[in-house]
Amino acid sequence: MRKPTWQTQGEDPDYRFTLANERTFLAWIRTALALLAGGVLLFEFAQAIGPRFVVLILAVGLAVVAAVLGGLSYVRWKANEVAMRTGRPLPHSVMIPLLSGIALLAAAAIAALILISGFSG
Repeated sequence: MRKPTWQTQGEDPDYRFTLANERTFLAWIRTALALLAGGVLLFEFAQAIGPRFVVLILAVGLAVVAAVLGGLSYVRWKANEVAMRTGRPLPHSVMIPLLSGIALLAAAAIAALILISGFSG
């Protein structure tokens, strides 16, 4: 298999850094899969909380965030790899504060739905 052109730039980094970058990529993928699983579980098993359309919006939102995170994790991995190969500083990423904010909003919305359902039932 032919190497992508960006893999021929600069020099090969120490394999330990490359492997650490791959582990970080896999951690982002695991997070995306966990968000996707949370969305599926919310949609399938959250029948007691409602309104149902809000649960549906949250479940679809988690699935969309999982898809975006999966794509951005590759972009981040590649950018880090190129930076290591060319001796530049690692690029800044908005993924961490963005993901933290999304997790905060999703958790607050789910907590509010549970409270509302608990008081109305």
